[in-house]
Amino acid sequence: MDVQTVPYNYTAAPDLLTDRTVLVTGAGDGIGRAAALAYAAHGATVILTGRTVEKLEATYDAIESAGGAQPAIVPLDLATAGEEEAAQLAAAIGGTFQRLDGLLHNASILGERRPLASASWKTWQDVMQVNVNSQFLLTRALLPLLEASSNASVIFTSSGVGRRGRAYWGAYAVSKFATEGLMQVLADELENTSDIRVNSLNPGATNTAMRRAAYPGEVPTDNPSPEAIMPAYLYLMGDDSAGITGTAFNAR
Repeated sequence: MDVQTVPYNYTAAPDLLTDRTVLVTGAGDGIGRAAALAYAAHGATVILTGRTVEKLEATYDAIESAGGAQPAIVPLDLATAGEEEAAQLAAAIGGTFQRLDGLLHNASILGERRPLASASWKTWQDVMQVNVNSQFLLTRALLPLLEASSNASVIFTSSGVGRRGRAYWGAYAVSKFATEGLMQVLADELENTSDIRVNSLNPGATNTAMRRAAYPGEVPTDNPSPEAIMPAYLYLMGDDSAGITGTAFNAR
């Protein structure tokens, strides 16, 4: 797999996302929260989705306190979301905004760290539902709104273990391989039929709750904060990456 890196020392213009509407899944915490704040700081109206309303409200308040455009909150539990929930989300966004300029698939779950031979079927299903199935359902439902944009961007969140499998990463690694496949298929289908670009982004080792759970022996502060990797998220969401699609990126 050919993997690219965001241009060195990339700095987003303050108005990079002005007049753009961007949806972020898992916007209540970690990288999703940081991305929502970064997008709002660069002019976007951000639609915040996640399962914990209190966390989404905290992100909402932080955006407003920083002077960003008023965001929207759409609670959504990806663990149980099906076709109906995805259709309802698309209808709500379409009724308010008429189009969608960006979609960041950030939310995912880690599941178990154990050999495949002893993996739990229930956990396997849960990881695939959140990390793969829900992303397919949301993307499919939101495609008409993305097509209404003049230059929409879809970002799928990948992982190093979704590009080279490693022992004991189980369903999470397999789900991220599936994410890369979903990105490539969608990008190839849309490349000559729409203005939507589709890429994947591996944030790398970042000081988040998921990383701390996966590597409890690490010193968390040895890894960069979510805010430190936001240039990559801004680059792929804004027009500076126009014309780039079907590409796997590393945040650094």
